Amino acid sequence: MGVGVSNWRLANAVSRLGQLGVVSGTALDVLFARRLADGDRGGHMRRALDQFPFPAMARRVLQEYFIPGGKPAGTPYPALPMHQRAEQRKLVELCIVANFAEVFLARKGHGNPVGINFLEKVQLPHLASIYGAMLAGVGYVLMGAGIPLHIPAVLDAFTAGQPAAYRLAVTGAAPHLDTTMRFDPADVAEGPLPALSRPRFLALVSSNTLATTMLRRASGKVDGLVIESPKAGGHNAPPRGKLQLSVSGEPVYGERDRVNVAELRALGVPFWMAGGYGRLDGLREALEQGATGVQVGTAFALSDESGLRHDLKSALLAQAMAGTGAVFTDPLASPTGFPFKVAQLHGTLSDTGVYQARKRICDLGYLREPYCEPDGRIGYRCAAEPVASYIAKGGDAEATVGRKCLCNALLANVGHAQTRKDATAEPALVTVGDDVSHVLQFLAPGAASYSAADVVRVLLDGASQEPDYAPVSSPAR
Repeated sequence: MGVGVSNWRLANAVSRLGQLGVVSGTALDVLFARRLADGDRGGHMRRALDQFPFPAMARRVLQEYFIPGGKPAGTPYPALPMHQRAEQRKLVELCIVANFAEVFLARKGHGNPVGINFLEKVQLPHLASIYGAMLAGVGYVLMGAGIPLHIPAVLDAFTAGQPAAYRLAVTGAAPHLDTTMRFDPADVAEGPLPALSRPRFLALVSSNTLATTMLRRASGKVDGLVIESPKAGGHNAPPRGKLQLSVSGEPVYGERDRVNVAELRALGVPFWMAGGYGRLDGLREALEQGATGVQVGTAFALSDESGLRHDLKSALLAQAMAGTGAVFTDPLASPTGFPFKVAQLHGTLSDTGVYQARKRICDLGYLREPYCEPDGRIGYRCAAEPVASYIAKGGDAEATVGRKCLCNALLANVGHAQTRKDATAEPALVTVGDDVSHVLQFLAPGAASYSAADVVRVLLDGASQEPDYAPVSSPAR
């Protein structure tokens, strides 16, 4: 869905219905800071801070980022330091608190499980973010956009009150270079460590090979799999083999990219189907194949409770009703090199003119690539940053062509666009799945919007039986 679309309100609504609500864990630190800078409308962030188990840390975060009444309109949000292997203490604390708050609010008022989704490629905040979510009692951790082999060991370590380590992937790193990130809960605790329960871990994969790899090589227990097809919104796995593009310029997926469901069943773990299953018969189809349920993204992204800006939801729903909606699987947009699904919406970065008018800047850095500098230090570069800067860091100029700053755009999607010195605001870039036209099935006659409850009701009505935790609100990709 993107940053903050599957927010605490949406996850809370879905979990209250007996399904598994999942919050996006991507860039929660900057999103939390910007909510506080906007005055914390409704007081929700401060209510979560009141329940945070380390009060002094909560006070420091509030004093650093909260602006009573909100920052003046048209002024920039305060800048945050970008993540590095050796993290600044205040950024670690912000990550812990932000993830705690999102999960805490998603869990408030009911007793059902809540999950959180992270992207493997956004490695630098992993340890502090996971610890913050576990402090709030998160029930499930989901991770894709890579091969998250080492996450189960992190969950086990935090559950035991022990330090956790995670090896950072660094381009060009020599075997002897220490790229391990470390986090010790004792370094941040204010007194005895709280007892934590281990959340279940679900790996998001796109092939049978990756599914088998996760189950055989992961550092601990993998409790289930989410199988994402190329129809899913956000980042898609690249096609297997040599990249081929269609006439329209989209990656071509073939037989090698199809998942063999019979082989999945033989693995003996629960699995959910994702990508194109958010339709009336989607849940039934998945259940008949032996799946536990389905992951739903686009349908929930356009629901009333999601964090997506109202004007963007309205535009996408209007397109769906008019039959004019279009989604382009862009092989270049993401700095990660993964294909990225982009809704074609006027005034967003899907417009060539809007993209060309935006001055390149990388000031959030979640999708930066760690690389080894000539002196052995770890540097960071992004294919969407200014081209000269990227080349100076050893990057290939060709890799910058068509790249878009997803970090800033996805924050703009949820109403927290950064304002630049020339008073312009960062433009949005919306990602949805190929099945965006199917959202019409959730609209009542004459209605212009629908709720998360409408989505769950339609999907369950279309199934032959009601599974436990069937629809899963989609994580950010």
